[in-house]
Amino acid sequence: MPREQYKKIVVAVDGSHASLKAFKKAIEVAKRNAGDLVIAHVVDTKTISTAETYDQSMINRSESYASKLLSDYKDEALHAGVKNVETHIDYGSPKVRIPKYVAKMFHADLIMCGATGLNAVERFLIGSVSENIVRYAPCDVLVVRSHEDEKEEKES
Repeated sequence: MPREQYKKIVVAVDGSHASLKAFKKAIEVAKRNAGDLVIAHVVDTKTISTAETYDQSMINRSESYASKLLSDYKDEALHAGVKNVETHIDYGSPKVRIPKYVAKMFHADLIMCGATGLNAVERFLIGSVSENIVRYAPCDVLVVRSHEDEKEEKES
């Protein structure tokens, strides 16, 4: 049976250990499939708008963080041998923007993400970003697990 070919891979990153693992795996999938890699970060404006009441520079720091993160990841992917790498910064809720807008904008046939990210409070209250990506994605989704995820599940 022939293996699915993924030509346009979107990997969602937020700087967490889980998203780094997803990024590393996305490099391998892109290389194996001679696919294009889109590294996407969504600035969570809901979290920022709450914090900005106290600190007006929060949005600027978030944008700087995202730009540096994506630039570093792009360099790493190119150095690893991925031929076509794009980066994308978006704004809003990551759980909505990744599956409903970013994946569609780039015509993704695969979205990759970490099982857990940086926002543990939101995950507890209303479900994880990865769960929502799986639910609303227009294409295949690969959720990459890390050892930390396994530890959390065993302790629960």
